[in-house]
Amino acid sequence: MSEFTDVRLASKQIALNEIPVIDVAALIDNSDPQGVALQIGQACEKVGFFYIKNHGVDQSLIDEMYALTKEFFDLPYEQKNKLNVVNSGQTLRGYIPMYAENVDPTNTRDFKECYDYGAHTDEVSPFFGSNQMPDELPRFKVVAEAYYAKVFALSRKLISGISLSLGLPADYFEKLQKKPITIQRILHYPPQMGKVSQEEIGIGAHTDYGFLTVLSQDAVGGLQVRNRANEWVSAPPIEGTFIVNIGDLVQTLTNDRYVSTMHRVVNISGKERYSIPLFIDLDFDAVVEPVSTCVSDAQPSKYEAYTCGQHKFKRFVDSYAHLKDLKVG
Repeated sequence: MSEFTDVRLASKQIALNEIPVIDVAALIDNSDPQGVALQIGQACEKVGFFYIKNHGVDQSLIDEMYALTKEFFDLPYEQKNKLNVVNSGQTLRGYIPMYAENVDPTNTRDFKECYDYGAHTDEVSPFFGSNQMPDELPRFKVVAEAYYAKVFALSRKLISGISLSLGLPADYFEKLQKKPITIQRILHYPPQMGKVSQEEIGIGAHTDYGFLTVLSQDAVGGLQVRNRANEWVSAPPIEGTFIVNIGDLVQTLTNDRYVSTMHRVVNISGKERYSIPLFIDLDFDAVVEPVSTCVSDAQPSKYEAYTCGQHKFKRFVDSYAHLKDLKVG
């Protein structure tokens, strides 16, 4: 049985008033988008994380994606590493071995392996290009692309809910998301045995760099979220849900009304842990600055405008050694 040597890794159990479960059916079918948006806004303001149920993504597709995720990570290292993300340069698609990405490099080595893909484009530029797919798994490409399409569409609906929660039109952010940066990721967290400290955990404490993350997690658990009282709260899997969180871009766009929340993964379950997040951002050249409904004489803008791509690429340079000598564009 594993144990913490660092008390900072302990977390209290979730209370639903801290990470609420939101039924998004009325947003998906447009029967009461404003009612769901109100709940989303409250969750973004209080926590920055929320579960969603009745989201419209078939469980059979999710199950097949997990089966292929396990098959992928069970491949010999040599086969996975042929798809190393380094091969893709600034496109940042492919396999990321253990310790190759560290989101909190001054404090933690990430004990995980990943594989990233996204929408195929012939143009090669930061975050855009072709995918490196595993030839050994012929079903992988078909299922992975189907999963991406479904969760991408869901994320668009959730973003419309965020727009409404801010007193903006439902389609407000669409002008900034004509060709958004997206990363569809699969993750494998091996169990950590013996004594565990924050110097090496599944993924170190971090905020997400972009707009929105839609995460499917398996039944193992290990996700922890830091609440507004600076306490680490366990965010266990709930059957039939995704867990959603806002990223740095939303914090800027809302002038700190909604705050991007620190989170991490500590897997001491004794079991292999898998998760499947979709990260959706804005267009590479989209200008990020507080929206009009979040700025007033009493609450002036706290941020200088910046572009989504420059912000995200800078964060990735901090995590990936192979980007250190590359320039954006």
